[in-house]
Amino acid sequence: MKIALINENSQAAKNELIYNTLKGVVEPMGHQVFNYGMYTADDAAQLTYVQEGLLAGILLNSGAADFVVTGCGTGSGAMLACNSFPNVICGLIVDPSDAYMFAQINDGNAVALPFAKGFGWGAELNLQYVFEKLFEGESGQGYPKERAVPEQRNKRILDDVKKITYQDMMTILKNIDQDFLKAAISGERFQEYFFANCKCDEMAAYLKEVLAK
Repeated sequence: MKIALINENSQAAKNELIYNTLKGVVEPMGHQVFNYGMYTADDAAQLTYVQEGLLAGILLNSGAADFVVTGCGTGSGAMLACNSFPNVICGLIVDPSDAYMFAQINDGNAVALPFAKGFGWGAELNLQYVFEKLFEGESGQGYPKERAVPEQRNKRILDDVKKITYQDMMTILKNIDQDFLKAAISGERFQEYFFANCKCDEMAAYLKEVLAK
């Protein structure tokens, strides 16, 4: 699984800690981590939490990533922004039990974490345990186990509802403010990671046009 990490400007200084913790947990499981930044608070390409959501939508809808780990000060803004886009199911994750139940009950493809609120002594341990519970085993297996069938049915219903209530990603990319879009995809390593992993030729071609302007 290709896992993308995205940090916005207010919490960019914690990127290295989050990246190293995530990588340390999931690489032994056979997953890859792609760090889309921000890498420091002084990066030339600044991301807001709304742009985190846009970038998550691009990565997941293009197949460049299978899962997105993101967040902001409280996690709420990033979660709301991610869920603004089609085919993104993002949960607000505070502790390991949140991570486990989101993976098993909701079977989403993105999480938003609070990287300021409650992020004190032992925060790196909580991150480690969250990532362990989030990525252990196969997701969508239900919790408790006797609820697996209705939970899986509800997830399929949610997927079907989102297909009706959301525009497709290409329509969004063409209609969203183009300066806002370009800023979201102008990170230091976006082109290196995205174009190597993107499975949607149409989206890749359009984003190349945006970057060239």
